[in-house]
Amino acid sequence: MDKKIKEQILAIRDTGETNMFDVRKVQEIALREGYDELLDYLADNTSAYSRFILTGEEN
Repeated sequence: MDKKIKEQILAIRDTGETNMFDVRKVQEIALREGYDELLDYLADNTSAYSRFILTGEEN
């Protein structure tokens, strides 16, 4: 996970619009906001994303 993806995740979290474990809704928000890097990341890295949300680890 690079810095830009982390920033996009945190920006979505800061809206309070969704539970961050609702990956589908996170993808919808990312699409709406133009977060293409996050959309690409989530396509192949949902377990790493979930681990980041749960623990803060950026593997």
